[in-house]
Amino acid sequence: MKEKVHFLAVADNEPDVQVARRLEAMLRRIGLFSFIQARDLVALKTHFGEENGKGYVRPVFLKMLGDLARERQAFPFLTETSTLYSGMRHQAVGHIELAQRHGFGFENTGMPIIMADGLTGDEELEVPIPGRIYRKVRIASQIVKAQALVVVSHFTGHLASGFGAALKNMGMGCASRRGKLEQHSTAKPSVKGKKCTGCAACVRWCPAQAITVTDGVARIDKKACIGCAECLTVCRFDAIGYNWSATYEQLQRKIVEHAWGVAEAQKGKIAYINFLSRISKDCDCMGGYEKIVPDIGVLAAADPVAIDAASLDLVEERAGRPLTALAYDIPHRVQIDYARELGFGCPDYEIVNAE
Repeated sequence: MKEKVHFLAVADNEPDVQVARRLEAMLRRIGLFSFIQARDLVALKTHFGEENGKGYVRPVFLKMLGDLARERQAFPFLTETSTLYSGMRHQAVGHIELAQRHGFGFENTGMPIIMADGLTGDEELEVPIPGRIYRKVRIASQIVKAQALVVVSHFTGHLASGFGAALKNMGMGCASRRGKLEQHSTAKPSVKGKKCTGCAACVRWCPAQAITVTDGVARIDKKACIGCAECLTVCRFDAIGYNWSATYEQLQRKIVEHAWGVAEAQKGKIAYINFLSRISKDCDCMGGYEKIVPDIGVLAAADPVAIDAASLDLVEERAGRPLTALAYDIPHRVQIDYARELGFGCPDYEIVNAE
């Protein structure tokens, strides 16, 4: 049986306020939040954007979603988790400050920000799953403790998982720090000595302090390295090499199993919304913004695998070529295929047009 994925088409660069109004009408009509009960603590998991980033889902949409939850006499809040790499989003104080700068404060959304993994990213609960890699996954504690969850995702390309949407927003974005480390421990990068300038950007961003600069060239301690690829992200000189064939498939499988843990923790109390606008080559964790396809629309569903499968198909259909030609040449359907193998979610979907 195919899962219904509701689709609201948008014009390229259509104003956010107008899209929010149309999306609200669709969500009311389909009753997406009917699972939310009075006095539920409802977590709205989104991405607040990175410094100098511009692609994240705008606060006006979160405000509308929070208002819909409050109409059901619930208590909605915005939530996120800390990153592995250094920067403002590495711990709760800086992360919330950045969210405020990007307009996610209470004055704009009507909701408080409560970091799901605590002050430093170490507050977690273990969720049992019947996975092939894991029998239990470490999920940010407030994701598990919340009484309902709305996963608000921005579809983008991604340098390690091919693309990011609901599954990545759950699997990586809802994992605790240790959960993230486990997912990133598949492969290790290396330095291309002839290209390295010794600028030390990788040293500053390495979350494991595994990099030093000796004689003007960066050196990676493979024993200390956690394989998070942040050095690759920040290097402007193509001086970091990475064995993608050893990492992308396993990373995607780990993401899917952690996403399964989130879905199990909130079984029957979760909904998914994917934004196919401001679609960029890189995820919202990267600074800057490079649009790779015109805006397409917004999807809503009760199944994370179905909504991601539909999102990926719509992007490739609109672009007229595969995502590997738009972003990174990485087999990106591993997430969908592995979920099918596990029996997690349903990749078979039916698009239901809103208008």
